[in-house]
Amino acid sequence: MTHFVTAPDSALVLVIEDEQALRDDIADELREAGYRTSVASDGQQALDLLSKAPPDLLLCDITMPGMDGYELLDAVRTRHPTLATAPFIFLTALAGPNEVVRGKLQGADDYLVKPIDYDLMLATVEAHLRQVKRLYRHHRDELSTLRTAVGELSGSGATQALDLITLGVVLLDLQGRPVRVNRAARSLADDADVIHLRDTGIQALDTPSNRALQQGLDEARAAAMAGKDRVVGAMLACQHQPASVSALICALPGEPINGHSGQPGAVVFLSPSHQRRRASETLLMELFDLTPTEARVAGALAGGARKADIAGELGISPTTVAFHMRNLFDKTRTHRQADLIALILAGPMMVNSE
Repeated sequence: MTHFVTAPDSALVLVIEDEQALRDDIADELREAGYRTSVASDGQQALDLLSKAPPDLLLCDITMPGMDGYELLDAVRTRHPTLATAPFIFLTALAGPNEVVRGKLQGADDYLVKPIDYDLMLATVEAHLRQVKRLYRHHRDELSTLRTAVGELSGSGATQALDLITLGVVLLDLQGRPVRVNRAARSLADDADVIHLRDTGIQALDTPSNRALQQGLDEARAAAMAGKDRVVGAMLACQHQPASVSALICALPGEPINGHSGQPGAVVFLSPSHQRRRASETLLMELFDLTPTEARVAGALAGGARKADIAGELGISPTTVAFHMRNLFDKTRTHRQADLIALILAGPMMVNSE
């Protein structure tokens, strides 16, 4: 048996082909080129593999017994939103216009005609994976640009610009004193149900919420003074109504860090419960470097699901759910479920996921 060495972070390609000899040949070519592979002989087996090892790209035969390639494509695109960016490439002996149009309408990204030209196959796989990387880089650049722009807000027009944002925005200096407060944040403070805004800082009225808020602010300011990024979430309970406000606290590192009061060191984004929108799982994966399954667990937690409900929905054991939650705590640097949920809810406030 030939052993191929692949990097642990190399792309995973799922090959779905009912003809074993061709399936093995394709997998061998991909592994020799440095990719990781998983294989399935039919559509149902492929679906079973998706939640266990979500692929970066799928190569799928059209004509298979049972579930054909079109049906599998439809199932992937409708049941697995976390795979929205995973290219789906058909392997087919049918290369007529009708087949191509049907596949494109259902979400296929490309076609490879049998007999397979392996050089063309590898070039096609590389091109589509490169396109996905460009998309991820675009999201990262958008996030970085927004945070930089917020950190550089200054001058007489800054407050007016922030007032156009429906989220509460509070910029704090490196001593924790507010230097910019937009209209939405002032409105939350005027309601006297969630936060107090003073010249010396921002406080949550609920005691446990305030502990989480102050800890997040301390971590963000310390990161800013060290010239590092830091993002912390906190859930702020309302005092007189069964509602809450998600707080996303972000360090705003600048160069040079000199500690003067006019320099923003952290920004707090405040989102009342009635303004929240469900984050796409793809966006959660990019924001927090989550696996598809971790993103699904995170989304379910933010939606109020219990661990047992999540286990049933994903078809995994409660122990596996707990394992994914530990990974979520590690990746988001949170320690409590409430903080984790706040971060999940608040994170997408910074990026337009459409």
